[in-house]
Amino acid sequence: MTDTATRRSEPSHARTRARIRSAGGRRSAFLLVIVSMLLIIGLGAMLSASSVVSISSSADSDQFRLFTKQVLWVGLGLSALVIAAYVPYGLWRRIALPVYVAVVAGLILTVFIGDVRGGAARWIVVGPITIQVAEFAKFATLSLLAALLTKKRDLLGDFRHVVIPVGALLGIVAILLLAQPDFGNMLLIVVPAFIVLAASTVPLRFVFGIGALGTLGMTALAMSAEYRKARLLSFLNPFDYAQGSGLQAVQSMVALGTGGFFGVGLGQSRARWSWLPNAHTDFIFAIIGEETGFAGAIIVVTLFAMLASVGVSIAYRAPDMYGRLLAIGIVSWLSIQALVNIGGVVAVLPITGVPLPFISSGGNAMLVNLFAIGVLLNIARARGVESES
Repeated sequence: MTDTATRRSEPSHARTRARIRSAGGRRSAFLLVIVSMLLIIGLGAMLSASSVVSISSSADSDQFRLFTKQVLWVGLGLSALVIAAYVPYGLWRRIALPVYVAVVAGLILTVFIGDVRGGAARWIVVGPITIQVAEFAKFATLSLLAALLTKKRDLLGDFRHVVIPVGALLGIVAILLLAQPDFGNMLLIVVPAFIVLAASTVPLRFVFGIGALGTLGMTALAMSAEYRKARLLSFLNPFDYAQGSGLQAVQSMVALGTGGFFGVGLGQSRARWSWLPNAHTDFIFAIIGEETGFAGAIIVVTLFAMLASVGVSIAYRAPDMYGRLLAIGIVSWLSIQALVNIGGVVAVLPITGVPLPFISSGGNAMLVNLFAIGVLLNIARARGVESES
């Protein structure tokens, strides 16, 4: 009877696995379509937004210099996506600690030998290559956090097993980023980390307590440095600081207002002609809004909302705790980064200097973001239950 029951159950299990694979395939395809559309929009915006800077900063006045560089990074990022999509995501759990240690070593090097730009040492220059370790720290920190919470899943009701290891994990990275200083990227690691904590089995009273302390700490840090304080004050009323710290916010709003509903036309931006600083990096969303109007801007916002929705769906259906928490971390990081960037551009949030994922100029960010999407795809396509030992 047992053998007969087993044989009868096999087709049912096979159908269940087939449905899981089919659903995972649909989510993967949907995620790829969303990211592809963001990349296409980003390259189009980059072609326009970077042309003036490319002409003024290159010896041969090549208007495609920065655009060509961006295309190269997109190609490298897509290669990383393909690799991550086919490498079982359990590997990132096994090597999470050494990867985190390597990133911490890189952040320490950045503090001491980093190339200083705009008063901040955030880059390590090796020949023609510029490395921003903070971008790699996002995935490394969230991966180790997910691995740690998975390992301690039966002990998370004990405050000591949460505060001490998680505090050390996040504190080391946060201190090193503030030493650069890089408050924006610190925010993009700490906030998603709290969301991962909330999505785990850590009691909510612990999460709320740690979150409250973290909020107070970040507020104090934001007001402790004059440049961060100036950004916060100018955010409250940028037109009072239009010739100083509020310049970018004011010019961004002018560009968005000029775009109207359908925009001034592709390649017709006026803000890129030195009116809006960092038009091809932190403020590329303003160029999209100027050239394609509210209609184009709302498409970008909708795509990010769809990416978040699909990512949460992938996390919810992940076959194990590590996959679920890692997926939540990735989705939170990319979604919050998009929210913070767009919020700064439309002057509803303080400017933090973080790029818009998949759209802004920036090779390291593009590479890591697309790699993270590849990991999400692998989690979506996972067929069985990974070992949680």
